[in-house]
Amino acid sequence: MDFKEKVAEIFTSLEPDLSMDDALQLIEIPPNAEMGDYAVPCFKFAKKYRKSPAALANEFVEKIGNRDEFEKIESAGPYVNFFVNKSQFAEKVLRKAFEEKENFGKTNVGEGKTVIVEFSSPNIAKPFHIGHIRSTLIGNALYKIYTYLGYNTIAINHLGDYGTQFGMLISAYKKWGTPEVVEAIERDPINELMKLYVRYNKEIETHPEYQEEARYWFNQLEKGNEEAQRLWAWFREVSLKEFNRVYDMFGIKFDSYAGESFYSDKMPAIIDELEDKGLLKESEGAKIVELSDYGLTDALIQKSDGSTLYVTRDVAAAKYRKDTYNFYKNIYVVGAQQKLHFDQWRKIIDLMGYDWAYDCVHVMFGTVSLEDGALSTRKGRVVYLEDVLNKAIEKTREIIEERNPNLENKEEVAKQVGIGAVIFQELFNNRIKDYVFSWDKTLSFEGETGPYVQYTYARTCSLLRKADLEIDDDVDYTLLTDNESFNVIKKLDGFKAAVLNAHDKYEPFMVTRYLVGLAQEFNRFYHGCPIITEDERIKKARLLLTLTVNRVLKKGLELLGMEAPEKM
Repeated sequence: MDFKEKVAEIFTSLEPDLSMDDALQLIEIPPNAEMGDYAVPCFKFAKKYRKSPAALANEFVEKIGNRDEFEKIESAGPYVNFFVNKSQFAEKVLRKAFEEKENFGKTNVGEGKTVIVEFSSPNIAKPFHIGHIRSTLIGNALYKIYTYLGYNTIAINHLGDYGTQFGMLISAYKKWGTPEVVEAIERDPINELMKLYVRYNKEIETHPEYQEEARYWFNQLEKGNEEAQRLWAWFREVSLKEFNRVYDMFGIKFDSYAGESFYSDKMPAIIDELEDKGLLKESEGAKIVELSDYGLTDALIQKSDGSTLYVTRDVAAAKYRKDTYNFYKNIYVVGAQQKLHFDQWRKIIDLMGYDWAYDCVHVMFGTVSLEDGALSTRKGRVVYLEDVLNKAIEKTREIIEERNPNLENKEEVAKQVGIGAVIFQELFNNRIKDYVFSWDKTLSFEGETGPYVQYTYARTCSLLRKADLEIDDDVDYTLLTDNESFNVIKKLDGFKAAVLNAHDKYEPFMVTRYLVGLAQEFNRFYHGCPIITEDERIKKARLLLTLTVNRVLKKGLELLGMEAPEKM
């Protein structure tokens, strides 16, 4: 029995014109328990009956009468408030959770549908820095949430492995690539390649012709020049090795690393198609698609020297993905600064006559800055993501030594908790908000943090170990009707909605906030209701509740890309 559906059924029987879907939409969750578990506002019916919503609420309560599923139904101003039968509710939630185990909260909304999630996408030969944390972690969480909901989900790392910066690197290497530099690059690729990139940008200030040289070498790369191709392949290989070290720390895997370069041979066909469909216009030797009629700036498709741009490659990439995967959704987890770019190429795909253009979804997020200013690769102002993770692990190790020096697997737990703290902090706020990276905040282990949720999970593991009892769902559910127990059960019932909301709105923070709320309710229950008691009936009922919390916390953390240590 679903109590919310029961409320909807009651109202559809009172109002035959009201559909089940509309009735479900009408139902609200009151802000506090004194106002009931579900509430139906009566404003919608006031005009029809020419009565005040409060008078209608009274009438509806009289018509509904007593129902077994509800302890009481009463009016409060313009609302009809429903108080569920607590033992029936507890039985419904906990039995379902016990049967479904790690699938509790799962639905089949994604069955038979393919979703692509493009995320992380760092630039080759540049640092994998704190600025990449948002795309990497938001994208990985969405990938896991969509997979959990039954989609065939494909994770793509669209590497920035093409563009004028490679012309700069090739040109810089040809100028300053001594045997010592080669050795240094092999030893510490990203730092050494970045030094070349920063130096080249600085030299442009006094040697403006270097800008032209960089364009020349990128153009040569596009045309298949052997030397340019060889250097580019080397830069890509050594960079990927570095990036994968960070992905391994996060436990992130990709199904494809097809970056910008993958689409270089697919662009001529796109340019021909744009030409054939009358969308290309000449502009000072370059080729553009005019978009001013749609409130957008015109999109540059091909420069006068024949080289292509991001927008051309992204159109080619989207078409290749549709042809290859026949996606239901093609999700791009990319910063809000790229909104215009996404609006442009999506409009171009639309103008090409493809009805799937708006199945390409831009999941935007705010910027990351340092407490003392913005990040800048060109000026060498970066915080390496690997350094952030190592520092978080080190800090966690110190806390473990201080609080629990005899803990088994200290090193493993330090990694799980340290990296988890970074992930949780990143996913705790609405993704569109700008984000100031702060060591103190990220590495805080108090309050609404990842370590707090992980510690609560470890506490449930400890209780289940100590109980040493085979747990089943044959318990007396009337023993779980006290406020502390019931608040946990209500929270558990909300897990499915939290996951679906995160899916609908592309917002992992809905799962993050849910887990904090569940951990808080469980800890109130833990302090208010002794679990390992002499009374076997109470013990068994409370252990079933503890087991359910244990499973939901573990699954929730997994959806965020975090591990759940059993001891802390």
